[in-house]
Amino acid sequence: MKQKYEFSVQSHRFINSAGKALMPLPARYADLQLLEQAYEQMVLIRTFDQKAIALQRTGKIGTYPSVLGHEAINIGAGLALHQEDVFAPYYRDLGIQYLRGVSFVEQLMYWGGDERGSCYAKQPEDLPICVPIATQFCHAAGVASAIKFRQQARAVLVSGGDGSTSKGDFLESLNLAGAWQLPLVFLVSNNQWAISTPRYLQCHAETLAQKAIGAGIPGVQVDGNDFVAVHDTLTDALTRARTGHGPTLVEAVTYRLGDHTTADDASRYRSQEDLKKAWEEEPIKRLRLYLSSQNAWDEKREQALLQRCKVTVEKAVADYAAIEPDVPTAMFDHLFATLPEDLHDQYEELRRQTQEASHD
Repeated sequence: MKQKYEFSVQSHRFINSAGKALMPLPARYADLQLLEQAYEQMVLIRTFDQKAIALQRTGKIGTYPSVLGHEAINIGAGLALHQEDVFAPYYRDLGIQYLRGVSFVEQLMYWGGDERGSCYAKQPEDLPICVPIATQFCHAAGVASAIKFRQQARAVLVSGGDGSTSKGDFLESLNLAGAWQLPLVFLVSNNQWAISTPRYLQCHAETLAQKAIGAGIPGVQVDGNDFVAVHDTLTDALTRARTGHGPTLVEAVTYRLGDHTTADDASRYRSQEDLKKAWEEEPIKRLRLYLSSQNAWDEKREQALLQRCKVTVEKAVADYAAIEPDVPTAMFDHLFATLPEDLHDQYEELRRQTQEASHD
């Protein structure tokens, strides 16, 4: 038995809040094309996010969780995934899902209460949005187990907020991933708030990444407002998973700049001073400043991008508004593989009333 065990958690940051590189960027970012693509996608996601909030305020969709401040995490993760990988999201992963092929229309359908929005046309093996806290980690561990059993060169990425790391589902899945060396990457978006519970009240540990130590797997902390740090770390972690080197826990530290959802009022529990400081760290301005310093971005390109984003989002909203509501009996159709006998009468009664209403 050893007398002393030593562990460590690495922390990565490449570009600071002023858009200055703190060190030479990894070689994969040398030609800036990837960074330009990331910036454009981050702006598009923020444009859609603003529109989605407006749609909720006018009754066009239901309760919606903003990704404001999470753009670097969303796009960094989305661009790190391969098409054949599997993604198990939580509810603040709009950007990752969009880059995976989940359209804005499908996302509006889901948040508008239409479950057809969870049937992804371009990514049928990705899991649907998970609202219950942390249960997606168990699902992801199951998918990763199947991938390992089949000996496939694929990885699973599962995400959650800082609050989810306090749940047994997270800890059990983390332990299983380590014990079985699953091709699974855990992405924790530490935005400092589990609804109204601040990070310091959730866990006494200095980092959330160090929870990986108990599972015997690597734990890494990154600046979640730095696209390069997020993308570079997740690219390496997913490569490890695909090549049989096991799981990784990545904690991306950011700040939730909006309310928890449109049903929340964050001004009741956090200070304006803290929010102002957080805006100074926000990811989109940071990446734009860096690209500008490299003569890779200017105001003309910025205005053209904003116009393209507006057109794209408005087209998605119009397409969503044109979708006919599903038939009421759909609530039964996918609930059971075989409809139980005691629900047959209810189904038939609803079907009859629907037909009668359509003839009126």
